Amino acid sequence: MARPLRITFPGAFYHITSRGNERKAVFKNERDREKFLEYLESATERYNAVIHVFCLMDNHYHILLETPSGNLPQIMRHINGAYTTYFNVKRDRNGHLFQGRYKAIVVEKDEYAKELSRYIHLNPVRAKMVGAPEEYNWSSHKYYIGKEKTPEWLQTDFVLGYFGRKVSESRKRYKAFVSLLIGQKYESPLKETVGSLLLGSQRFIDHIKEKYVSGLKANRDLPSIRELAPQITIQDVCSAVERLVGARSRLSRNVCIYLCRKLTGEKLKSIGLYFGVSDAAVSQTCKRLDKRLVADRRLRKQVTDIIKIIR
Repeated sequence: MARPLRITFPGAFYHITSRGNERKAVFKNERDREKFLEYLESATERYNAVIHVFCLMDNHYHILLETPSGNLPQIMRHINGAYTTYFNVKRDRNGHLFQGRYKAIVVEKDEYAKELSRYIHLNPVRAKMVGAPEEYNWSSHKYYIGKEKTPEWLQTDFVLGYFGRKVSESRKRYKAFVSLLIGQKYESPLKETVGSLLLGSQRFIDHIKEKYVSGLKANRDLPSIRELAPQITIQDVCSAVERLVGARSRLSRNVCIYLCRKLTGEKLKSIGLYFGVSDAAVSQTCKRLDKRLVADRRLRKQVTDIIKIIR
């Protein structure tokens, strides 16, 4: 299974989900859920995690959490790892409890914290487990609306702060905000996630990509980098080739075709349409140039330099 890219930094805000292996239940009774919440609490004590929102379904969970210390992997090893050990020991079983690795989306909290909290709290309603979120006992919603006393390890002030300064008023407004979508069709805010990793404004996404993704190389272990990295266009390739090889020569044209195939991610047909040739001709050109590069050291250096310019 491909290893997901983890973007970690102090103060990062995440939407975390983890699903049971083969979609099987990871919480089978109240004690399981209570134990999982204990691990959320200990994560705040041991690893400085800030838990904003949670919802425990039968076969998966959702969490909004913040990492002041930039240590998400350590936090999640504690939560998922400790809970898996508890679950396995209790039921005399071995092996994975969760399906693959947890999913962590870096979120621009000022833009999406409200919407994601509502989306998470409405999970049991969408699943038709309850008619209203306050009827579900295993989410943070009851604390947000003042139905029960908020535990010290749960941080509700940040989200409620968007609904007013006075706690009693902000709770009423938050309840109305969440209830507004009960029975309504609406799109998940997670549909706007970029590269399965980032959720926020374009400015936020560009900042995170430049600071934490730039320079990483895509491979089969980190495929999501391809989605986050700026796309190299055919025009980018042709411009770089023209600078080092020259324009309007058969060689420069062939190098362009070769590098478009190698770097842009465009299909053979798209490349062929741009250069006015068939997709078969694109394939043959690339094969011929591959052979020439083995024998022609000067051309090989030119192509290497072009790739450096483009990237």
